[in-house]
Amino acid sequence: MDATTSGSSSSIPFHTIVDPSLSLMPPLQQTFQRVQRHCFGDLTPGEFPLAASPSIVLHVLTACNLDPQDLANLEVTCTFFRKPANFTPDFQLSITELAALDMCQKRAIFKPMTSEERGFLKQRCGGSWKLVLRYILAGEACCRRENSQAIAGPGHSIAVTSSGSVYSFGSNSSGQLGHGTLEEEWRPRLIRSLQGIRIIQAAAGAGRTMLISDAGRVYAFGKDSFGEAEYAVQGSKVVTTPQMVESLRDIYVVQAAIGNFFTAVLSREGRVYTFCWGNDSKLGHHTEPNDLEPRLLLGPLENVPVVQIAAGYCYLLALACQPSGMSVYSVGCGLGGKLGHGSRTDEKHPKLIEQFQALNLQPTVVAAGAWHAAVVGRDGRVCTWGWGRYGCLGHGNEDCESVPKVVESLDNIKAIHVATGDYTTFVVSDTGDVYSFGCGESSSLGHSTAIDGQGNRHANVLSPRLVTSLKDINERVVQISLTNSIYWNAHTFALTDSGRLYAFGAGDKGQLGVELVAQQTERETPECVEIDLS
Repeated sequence: MDATTSGSSSSIPFHTIVDPSLSLMPPLQQTFQRVQRHCFGDLTPGEFPLAASPSIVLHVLTACNLDPQDLANLEVTCTFFRKPANFTPDFQLSITELAALDMCQKRAIFKPMTSEERGFLKQRCGGSWKLVLRYILAGEACCRRENSQAIAGPGHSIAVTSSGSVYSFGSNSSGQLGHGTLEEEWRPRLIRSLQGIRIIQAAAGAGRTMLISDAGRVYAFGKDSFGEAEYAVQGSKVVTTPQMVESLRDIYVVQAAIGNFFTAVLSREGRVYTFCWGNDSKLGHHTEPNDLEPRLLLGPLENVPVVQIAAGYCYLLALACQPSGMSVYSVGCGLGGKLGHGSRTDEKHPKLIEQFQALNLQPTVVAAGAWHAAVVGRDGRVCTWGWGRYGCLGHGNEDCESVPKVVESLDNIKAIHVATGDYTTFVVSDTGDVYSFGCGESSSLGHSTAIDGQGNRHANVLSPRLVTSLKDINERVVQISLTNSIYWNAHTFALTDSGRLYAFGAGDKGQLGVELVAQQTERETPECVEIDLS
C-alpha cells in the first residue's frame, strides 16, 4: 500500500510518478520497443485496446479492490492510466485516481464526509486519492476497524463482534464493564445499552473502557477521569453504563488508546488529541493533570496524517502515513530508551524515530508495551526497543535498546501483527503461527509445562518461541491482545480468522471469560471462550 517498498532506497510518491522516457534507453532497446510494443494486434504501438471503453476499465479496477501501489504501477505502464478520464465527479482525474476514489467511498469513515472534508483529507494525505486510500486501508489493517477484535485490559476484557456488538467480562470495581452494576462477570455479557450503536474499536485501561462507534462517537465508562496524576487514584465518581464523551462530540474519532496517565484519541483526518498529563508540556501542551478537554497534539504531527496510536505506561507512539512512506513518532517519558531516539530523555513534542530509515524498513503496525515497544515492517521484519527486562525484546538478553533493533531470530518468518504488554511480546506470522517472549508470570506467554517440556511454565523467555499450544488448535490466528499494565497479572487473547476467541493467563477476576476450577487462578493453555465474534 506504500508509495515505496522497503527494499528500495528511493521514495516515489504516487502523485509524482512520471512516464519513463524512451530517450534514456540504449539505441538497440529503443528499436526493439518501436517494433514490438504493441498492446493488441496491429494497433498503434502503445495504444491500450480498451481505451475506447474507459468505463469498463474503471469498473474492473474498482471491483478488483486493487492495492494503491498496484494502481500507481499501472500509471507507469501506460499513459492511458495517467491522462484525464473525463468522468464525474472530476473530469481531470485519471482512471486510477477515480478507481481509488470509488474504493474510498466504500469505507465506513469516508462515506459520511462532506465534499469539503474529503478535499481536506486529500490534501492532508498528499494530494492524491491513492494516498487517501492507502491511509484508510492502513488504519483498518493495524486497528482491525470493521473487523472483530478482543481487548485484554487490566483485570477486565472487551470483545467486539464484526457486526459491532460489544461483550465485556472480568473485574468491575469501577463499572468498567458497562452493565450498570459493580459486579464481576465471569462469562462474556452483552452491553445491552448499546443496542442500535455499531462499535468499531475499543480500548481498556485500569478501571475504565472507551468504545468508538462507526459514527465517530466516543462512549466511556468506569472511572470518570481519563488519566490520573497518580496511578490508582479514582475520580470523584464512577460511570457504570456507556456515556457519550461530550467534549469529543465535534471530533470524528476512529481510535482510542489509554495510557496510565493519559488518554489519546485519533480523528478521522489523522489528528491526535490527548487528555490529561499535559502539565509541564509533557504532551506538547500546558494543561492541568485532570483536564478533560481534548488537546491537539502539537509539533511535527500537526500536518501529518496518523493511522494508528499506541499508548504505553507514560508515552505515546504514532504511526504516520506520508507520501514518501510510513513512519513512527514518539512522545513522553524516555526512561529505558522506549522512545527509540538513542537516548533516555523525555520528549515534550512528537519526534520522528529515524532508525527505521537506516534499517530501510516501512512500519505497518506499532505496539506500545508498558516499558518497551515493537513494530512490524512491510517486509515482515520485527523491531523492538526499550526496557528489555525479562527478555521482552526478544534479543536473547535483558539489555535495554534505545533505538529499534531487528529481532534476528524471527528472520525465517514474515510477521503481520505484533502485540506488547507488561514485559511481554507476541508476534503473529502470515501463516497464523504465534511466537512469544518475555515475562512468563501468570502463564500469559502460553508455554505450558506439558506441551513445551519446560520445568517451569512461569519461566521467562529471552528469545521468540513458537506457542505450540496455539498451533495445536489448528486455526489461523489473526490477532493477539494482552494486558498492558505493570500492576495486574496478565492475560492473553488469541483471535482466529473464523471468529473464535481463545484465552489463557491470569483469570482471578473472570477476565478470561471461562470458568476456573476451585483454587485455580490461571489457565496455562488456550481455552475457547463461549462467544462468536464473526
